[in-house]
Amino acid sequence: MPVDSLHLAVVIRRPPEEVAAFAGDPANLPVWAAGLASGIREERGRWFADSPMGAVEVAFVPPNALGVLDHDVVLPDGTRTSNPLRVLPYGEDAEVVFTLRRDEGVTDEAFEADARAVREDLERLRAVLEAS
Repeated sequence: MPVDSLHLAVVIRRPPEEVAAFAGDPANLPVWAAGLASGIREERGRWFADSPMGAVEVAFVPPNALGVLDHDVVLPDGTRTSNPLRVLPYGEDAEVVFTLRRDEGVTDEAFEADARAVREDLERLRAVLEAS
């Protein structure tokens, strides 16, 4: 089974700083990242999302001026997945790039399903931000 990455991107007609601030706030995950979170709560500075897999911890890198929104997701069984996420300037707009990594043993079908879910989340993020 190949171990590889797929870069999924969407251009959002909003300033990159605004997109990064919104997408990097864990409290906003249920609004746009339905594949990850249907609800979220903060407990002592840590964020926990209600996901299809159960309660998962979501930890973003600290806010920064570079548009880096990398985050780890820790599953109920302790498995940690690191997710690269970037907000890049695209003229006056923003390009959001999520790197989906396929781990060893993930089938083509499962990888494609994950890619579809990420694409849907990115489109939802675009719709939410462009409507505001």
